[in-house]
This record gives sequence, C-alpha cells and structure tokens, in this order.
Amino acid sequence: MRTWQARQELVEYGRRLWLRGFVAANDGNLSVRLDGERVLTTPTGVSKGFMAPDDLLVTDLGGARVEGRGRPSSELPMHLEIYRGRPDVRAVVHAHPPVATAFAVAGIPLDQCLLPEMVVSLGAIPIAPYGTPSTEEIPASIRPFVPRCDAVLLANHGAVTWADSLPGAFHRMETLEHTATITHHALALGHPRSLPAAEVEKLQRLRERYGLTGRVLPCQAAGACPALERPEADEAALVERVTRAVLEALRTRG
Repeated sequence: MRTWQARQELVEYGRRLWLRGFVAANDGNLSVRLDGERVLTTPTGVSKGFMAPDDLLVTDLGGARVEGRGRPSSELPMHLEIYRGRPDVRAVVHAHPPVATAFAVAGIPLDQCLLPEMVVSLGAIPIAPYGTPSTEEIPASIRPFVPRCDAVLLANHGAVTWADSLPGAFHRMETLEHTATITHHALALGHPRSLPAAEVEKLQRLRERYGLTGRVLPCQAAGACPALERPEADEAALVERVTRAVLEALRTRG
C-alpha cells in the first residue's frame, strides 16, 4: 500500500472509531504495516476523530521514529508485539468500546457460542491479564494470544483487534462490540442460550468453505467442554457473576 493512501485510510478509520463512540478524548490507537520494516501509526495526545494525514508517524519494528513529528502512541509496543508474532497481520486497532470494555472490567470473556456471526468471524474472545498501560506489561499480557486469535479483551482497559487490512481490523472491533452488546442484553433478559455443538461445527465448516482468513479460538457450544479453560465458564456461573457484580454496585451506591 502506498504511504499516502495508508495515511488517508488510517485517518478515516480513526474518525469512524470516534463516531461510533469506541474512543473518547485522546483514547485509542491504530496502525498499519507499510512493509517488512515500517509501521504507520497514530500520534499520542490526538483525538482519533480529528486527525490529519500529516499527523501520523512512521516507525520501524523496534518503535524508533523514522518519519513525522511528535511521538507515536504510547501503546505502540502492543501493536509491534502483534506484528512481530503475526507476519500475516497488516493492521491493528486498539479502542475502548463501552460494552466490550465493561466485560473486560468485569472479568467475563466473550466465549459463549451465542451468535453465528461471532462463531464464524471471531470465535471466543479471551481476556488478557491486566497490565499497566504504556508499559511492556501490555505486550507481555497479549503475547500468548497473538498466534491463536484476532481479538482480545484487555482486563480493565479495552480491546485490541488485528487483521490483514485496516478495514478488517476495524470490522472485527465492530463485531466485538456488537457481540458484547447482544450478550449483555441476553444476560439482562435471563439465561443466554448457546448454539448446539452440531450447529457450531456446521458454522466452522462454512468458514473453511468460504476461505475466511484469520484465526479463531473455539467458543463454548451447548453441551461442549469449556473452550478457554475457565472453570466457571458454564452459563449459570456466568449469570451468577454478573448478578453479584450488579448487586455489589447497587450496595456501594446505597
């Protein structure tokens, strides 16, 4: 991709993140791999809704600035961790979509097979352990997940998605938030019903048939074993955890 085209695209998707309410103030960051040695990334301290192409910076895979003014995002090391671990990845998006981030704060991964679209496009979304933002703790926390999937919740922080294109990484962030919102509503209504294991297998075959790219972790189908090795991952325990969190919040307010 030509550098100027990449700059325009990155500015546009930063604006879309801001318009969707996935970032506030100067939150979030995006990047695009230009080639085997260079990355185009957003600067620190700039709203993603009001960037210009000239605001963006080019760095090497070690994070050293190659082109541009100012400083790259302090979360750039997280992006570079993904690029180093996944040569197929061309773009990374980090944001704080409200509902998905609420699941990350509550410590609840999105690992139930509730929606066909989730099974096909994202699979189970794990939670990386908490790390202090802008430190090497964040890259270390996501390292085990980078080879295995294309979206991760960051405990008490937000979410990060990646793909072979910037539109693809953005669409995964949209799907992540959409899934989180529907899951939240289903929990409020009662017990979410996971898709049967046989149906999940059919969806996985469809994914293979259509040659969908990316990597997914298996989600938890009805009657199947837990996918993410989370002992409390059954449906009833999930509802119980959310209920306890809500009651505790109400008690604190009172």
